Amino acid sequence: MATQGTQAIDRAADLVVRVVQSPDPLSTPDLAQATGLARSTVSRLLSALERSHLISRDVEGNGYLPGPLFEQYAARTDTREWLAREAQPTMAALSEATGETINLGVPVGTSVVQIAQVDSTFLIGSRDWVGVDLPAHCSSLGKTLYAFGALDLPEQLPSLTTRTVTDPDALRAEFEVIRARGWATTVDELEVALTGIGAPVRLRGRLVAAIGVSGPTSRLTGRLDELGRLVSRHADDLSGRLTEPHVMKGAS
Repeated sequence: MATQGTQAIDRAADLVVRVVQSPDPLSTPDLAQATGLARSTVSRLLSALERSHLISRDVEGNGYLPGPLFEQYAARTDTREWLAREAQPTMAALSEATGETINLGVPVGTSVVQIAQVDSTFLIGSRDWVGVDLPAHCSSLGKTLYAFGALDLPEQLPSLTTRTVTDPDALRAEFEVIRARGWATTVDELEVALTGIGAPVRLRGRLVAAIGVSGPTSRLTGRLDELGRLVSRHADDLSGRLTEPHVMKGAS
């Protein structure tokens, strides 16, 4: 049974690849001939793929094209590039003011993913986080996204260090503080000796990202309030400058 299930997945994946890579819509007979599968098998698999929004029919209803999920992914990717580009002046200003690593992160699934970074000017700084999928509950950017409703808090949370907060009730209480003051912190929760401060970035009142400062705990731990207010001001300035791009109007 497991082998049959794997075979069905492989066949369905092959159909998706053929549809996505084809410059023209492909019909059921086209795909049956290309794959050597029976038309009934191809038809059944195409129906399942269509229900999952991985493919869709063309205007005539006879051919198949990449589905809405691919369009949504493309729009989301364009949006991230736009956000990263628009945030560059703010990130540069924060970098100049602090000398520390500056990051911009967005919610993806249950995690926060960094989409842009300005490196620290110090010899001892933070690592390159761009593209890294981080557990949101131990990231200052992630805590910001949780606190302001861009991510849902799971009940089971992994512990990365002895300082990682994994109790959902304790985190929810912390989120109330974050909302009240406008910025979040993590101290040694993601990595030992790493501290972060994050604040929300909004587009017409809707949270779309978080921006933050990170660096060695030894350099930042006595400056959390100062840096929190600084990051919050810059996040508010960035939010005030954002205008909705075309790609976000068309994205769902």
